Amino acid sequence: MNNINVNKDLEKVSMFSEKVAKIKNELKKDVVGQGEIIDGVIIAIVAGGNVLLEGVPGVGKTRLVRSLGRVLSLPFSRIQFTPDLMPSDVTGANVVEKDENGKLNTSFRKGPIFANLVLADEINRATPKTQSAMLEVMQEHKVTVGNDVHKINEPFFVLATENPIEQDGTYPLPEAQMDRFMFKLIVNFPSDEDLIDIVKMTQKTMDETASAVINGEEILEMRRLASEVLITDEILAYAIRLVSNTHPELSKSCPVTKKYVKYGASPRAAQALVTCAKVKALMDGRYNVAYDDIDALAFPVLRHRMKVNFTAVNDKLGVDDVISMIIKETKKVR
Repeated sequence: MNNINVNKDLEKVSMFSEKVAKIKNELKKDVVGQGEIIDGVIIAIVAGGNVLLEGVPGVGKTRLVRSLGRVLSLPFSRIQFTPDLMPSDVTGANVVEKDENGKLNTSFRKGPIFANLVLADEINRATPKTQSAMLEVMQEHKVTVGNDVHKINEPFFVLATENPIEQDGTYPLPEAQMDRFMFKLIVNFPSDEDLIDIVKMTQKTMDETASAVINGEEILEMRRLASEVLITDEILAYAIRLVSNTHPELSKSCPVTKKYVKYGASPRAAQALVTCAKVKALMDGRYNVAYDDIDALAFPVLRHRMKVNFTAVNDKLGVDDVISMIIKETKKVR
């Protein structure tokens, strides 16, 4: 029986890896380079989280999400955030309409948030009230209008973008709301080689050419499989210790944290780290989580959940530099 179970597990892992490979191959038809970003987005979708993308305009963020919608065979919606955008413009609202008999009836008109894949473009341009409405839906996967609750169809995934170089007319997301994002991914400017390929691709067509290779039900099945991936007590303890090590107020924190960190990550970081590590293990063809999975995902999970202090800025250290140092210190006692 044990051999039968092992063979079944190996078969499931193989099928999972094949599906991910198909998704990547189709995305490559529309998106040049950005391998880490694509991996991060796929992990977040399977894990059931949302992603915050930071990058300058024109690096393919919108194209990536549109292409994802085609590949995953899911409805796609784009919301362009502006200072005059109201919460009802995102979630929808009750409207009064006349029926054929002239009687007035109230009905709910759904907003653009009612899609499986939602691109929240320049989310930091909306006012805090609209941001809160958006982030509430991201967390609860439902919209409440009056006494009525309207559920969002699963799988539901929000990819929000921020432009790091513009500050005028923006409303930075509060730390508590940043915590709602599973990952923060940094989209870097493409290399010269990738830029050549991008120009060649767009000379042929500006439209996405990727084809559907998977559907929503298959994604939910992949999510269920990922939840069953094994993680040993030692690796789980390491992940928890890594998150705890971001808190300078704790006596057991490493010296690097006490020197460079202003405040640490929330318990959601530990949940995201373990959940996403299971997905990454399956993507790599394994049915168990490794230490390397935790280390690799620490950057996208922690970089928006912790804040460095003035000492780090003065020493010209970014948040990723500090995370790297914390990982090294945490490894010493595992």
